[in-house]
Amino acid sequence: MSAQNGFSHILDSLITAVIVLDERLHVLHINAAAEVLLCVSARQMKGRRVDTCFTEAGQIPASLDQVLKQNQRFTKRKAQWVLHDMNEITVDYSVSPSIDSKHIIMEVQPLDRLLRISREEAWLSSQETSKNLVRSLAHEIKNPLGGIRGAAQLLSRELINQDLDEYTRIIIEETDRLRNLVDRMLGPRSPAQFGSVNIHEVLEYVSSVIRLEAQDNIYIKRDYDPSIPELYGDKEQLIQATLNIVKNAYQALTEANIDEGIITVRTRIQRRYTLGRRYYPLVAQVSILDNGPGIPSELIQNIFFPMITGRAAGSGLGLAISQNVISQHRGLIECTSEPGNTRFDIYLPLGKDYEQA
Repeated sequence: MSAQNGFSHILDSLITAVIVLDERLHVLHINAAAEVLLCVSARQMKGRRVDTCFTEAGQIPASLDQVLKQNQRFTKRKAQWVLHDMNEITVDYSVSPSIDSKHIIMEVQPLDRLLRISREEAWLSSQETSKNLVRSLAHEIKNPLGGIRGAAQLLSRELINQDLDEYTRIIIEETDRLRNLVDRMLGPRSPAQFGSVNIHEVLEYVSSVIRLEAQDNIYIKRDYDPSIPELYGDKEQLIQATLNIVKNAYQALTEANIDEGIITVRTRIQRRYTLGRRYYPLVAQVSILDNGPGIPSELIQNIFFPMITGRAAGSGLGLAISQNVISQHRGLIECTSEPGNTRFDIYLPLGKDYEQA
């Protein structure tokens, strides 16, 4: 192995994004982390000017020229970069000249990702607290409900006036309704049956269910990455979790009377991705988008908690159950929304080595 290949191999093993430029600001090397961050191929970028990869509001490449001329390094915080695909990212980066002053080394830390990880950790902590509270409360509710139902049945047998049976029947029916509600708050009754799952089979089943219900009123657009390998999970639970989200999108479009309602189901692979506190080499990203009215801004931060809903007919349990199922798969659901563009992203670790959380 040559020295250059050896250094390239070392750079590619780093989590930090590294870009090496020559004195003309042409790319010599982009490591694997930088490829993922900038959405480019090292092979395609090699030999091209750095500003074909990203720009920063008039700062690049002028600021990089100064590094070579003055032989000094600099660091910039919270820089806004516009990538070649016009997406924007926020980064901290350091620029250093090499010993021979003929090369520039850029080390880049994506703030968007760090902020997301920090936000996810805080959210997971609050979600765990909420889940424990709901479970404790649900068990406390279920115990007296059983007693109320049993007492109503006994009372019904003792009543002489048959006209009074209607009252005991109402008590029993309403008790059963509350019990079902509590069971839904607790999540799936049966333990998860983990095995190899093709995520596209899950999505195809969900799409067929919604198409049957929607008839021709909603168009479901599928945009799949066929290279995604199987993941380790419970197929039935993943169907339920995904169906809740897609059904919410369909109901939002229907209630808003959108003329051309579109639900897009998209799959992609994310490499070197962090979910909560854990790092995964490969993660499947399932995106569900709709062109409905959007979710009110005052609800967007809390929609995955039980009993939170923006729909008049909603129970506020569907998304909470979905998030609970996905968290059991060591995954996460995120949501962004504005009028005409609501997006749910489901992230699931790929492979069979990730056990149930």
